[in-house]
Amino acid sequence: MSAPVLEPRAVRPPGKPATGSVPGSAPGSAPGALPGPAAPGSASSSAHRPRHARARRARPRLALAVIASCNAMIQLDDAIVNIALPGMRADLGLTAVGSSWVLNAYLLAFGGLLLLGGRAGDILGRRKVFFAGVALFTAAAAARGLAPNAEVLTAVRVVQGMGAALAAPSGLALVLSMFEEGAPRRRAIAVCTAVGAVSTAGGLLLAGTLSSLSGWRWELLLNVPLGLLILAVGPAVITETRRNPGRFDLAGALLSALGATALVYGLARAAEAGPGDARALGCVASGVALFALFAGVERRAERPIVAPGLFRSRNRVLSYAGTLAVPGSVMGAYFFLNQYFQQQSGYGPLDAALALTPLAATMALMAGAAVRLERLLGARYLMAAGASLLLTGNLWLSQLGAASSYWTAVLPPLLLLGAGMACCVIPPTVLATSGLARGEAGAASSVLNAVQTLGGSLGLAVLVAVASRSGMSAGFTAGAVCAGVALVAALLIRPGASAGAGPAAVQHRSSGTGEGEA
Repeated sequence: MSAPVLEPRAVRPPGKPATGSVPGSAPGSAPGALPGPAAPGSASSSAHRPRHARARRARPRLALAVIASCNAMIQLDDAIVNIALPGMRADLGLTAVGSSWVLNAYLLAFGGLLLLGGRAGDILGRRKVFFAGVALFTAAAAARGLAPNAEVLTAVRVVQGMGAALAAPSGLALVLSMFEEGAPRRRAIAVCTAVGAVSTAGGLLLAGTLSSLSGWRWELLLNVPLGLLILAVGPAVITETRRNPGRFDLAGALLSALGATALVYGLARAAEAGPGDARALGCVASGVALFALFAGVERRAERPIVAPGLFRSRNRVLSYAGTLAVPGSVMGAYFFLNQYFQQQSGYGPLDAALALTPLAATMALMAGAAVRLERLLGARYLMAAGASLLLTGNLWLSQLGAASSYWTAVLPPLLLLGAGMACCVIPPTVLATSGLARGEAGAASSVLNAVQTLGGSLGLAVLVAVASRSGMSAGFTAGAVCAGVALVAALLIRPGASAGAGPAAVQHRSSGTGEGEA
């Protein structure tokens, strides 16, 4: 997931009572309202704002719509490429290895550069880095539709991954800057979740239609209009955040990029060649070793790319563990069921997309309810309930057979998976991004995105490896195991506590500045 930011608040003199309004909102705002611009003429609206931000009024709701659209564009891209892959194989003469590189080139660049992308937003400005990433992603999306051969297509996918690595963490950091901890931030995360789910459902249908009627090249251009719209509208509604002066931790950036790339490639290789493949094992081992070295370097670095303090909170670490496990519990539905529908049930691409739509639609519908449930149950119990739904859905799908009915054997577990995903996305995101000190939003966002990416690669590698040996039913059972890991992580979360803040964060808040400036 640079940006709209709550204007800095004036420090309240000792002894002066609070007004009761939401920090960062205009006088008279209702408690709990979404953060808005400071009152004209106030100290926070003029003296403390950067010069380039004074001429542009912060519009949190419109800015959130822009960032959510970017999130949807990135989420939808994998589905588009997967649906277009058969046509690309036929027209460009892609081999099995070439086809895998079309998918993995993007993942390698995206996963390898996420931590650097988050730090770049902190130093250079999140708004600037966000729009640079969207521009790169959009340009690459347009170029891939015109690619004359496999080599150009693969190179363009690398550029697209670089753009996503800049836009995704900066976008989430902008959301953290605009919306304070509590109900406003939860609602913002729910909006991003719902928009991503709706775009996935609608995009799958549109991609399947374009693939059937117009060919794969038109399908690959599906994201371009959305990217251009973000670039046209976004600059008018998103204001820059306060930068955090510093320099890049080059050693940390290099180690994190190499470590993430080795891990993602090793896991992707294991999904294709099997878990016993020597190259896959070597890459995974190298990735683990590089990250161990990275951790040592960061502890000694003056300005680390990822502050070690982010991992001192038990709840935040558990939220990362849950985020790592959850993708594996839902990936089987898209990966295995798409093949099941087209190879065993005789569905076409559009029919297969329609059959999978209930999962994303349920996730979108449940996103708003998950925010209310989180207030009633707490993050721990909501995430545990969601993981239980994911576990049940996978076990249900493990009973799927060639003669099974869609209405009794597929639709009900898809609904469970959609509801479970909605309940498992918001709590860990809130926990992972709570209690941050000034300047940590970009790092926290990039770590969360990196964990999600590694979780997707790890989940796919495990599911495919198990299914290749024991069949699709065993693959869904492995998905249930992933859900079980998320359930254990949820139950270990301390109830009623945020992710926690270090001394820097406590000092940051006590000084009169809010999370809106993370």
